[in-house]
Amino acid sequence: MKNKKLKKTVFLSLCITFSLILSYVETLIPPIWSAVPGIKIGLANIAVIFVLYRFGAGCAMTVSFVRLVLASLLFGNPITFIYSLSGAVFSLFVMAVLRKIGIFSMIGVSITGAVSHNLGQILTAMLLLETPSLRYYMAVLIFTGTLSGIFVGLCSAMILKRMEKFGGV
Repeated sequence: MKNKKLKKTVFLSLCITFSLILSYVETLIPPIWSAVPGIKIGLANIAVIFVLYRFGAGCAMTVSFVRLVLASLLFGNPITFIYSLSGAVFSLFVMAVLRKIGIFSMIGVSITGAVSHNLGQILTAMLLLETPSLRYYMAVLIFTGTLSGIFVGLCSAMILKRMEKFGGV
């Protein structure tokens, strides 16, 4: 029993590390559309969605929050932390509910998570900047979030399938 708990803790720590590395890698990728600020692939969410499906919402929230704090300290600033946290909380809530209901595939959950993340960030920006016209930016973010969500969901599904095949944690 104790060994199983330790194994899970170590594995979740590796998932945090993996997501932090992916966050760093994403900072090295040049902006895809330089005219459209704030669009990212969301590579770190590969680990978060994997953990959501393998260990549940609580563990996914832990991985996401620890990664957000570390990434903000290493590569960001307090403002990026606020935006990232608002997007992460909203998207994790939506993904956890959809995962529990079971009506979407992992890719569908990933897409809704990406779009929800963008929505959470836009709502935060509208509140902080007192600029309601930012809501029009959601059309672009729905499109890019869908593309990112497909990619992240596919990667997460492949990792989960491989881990189950080889008897991972």
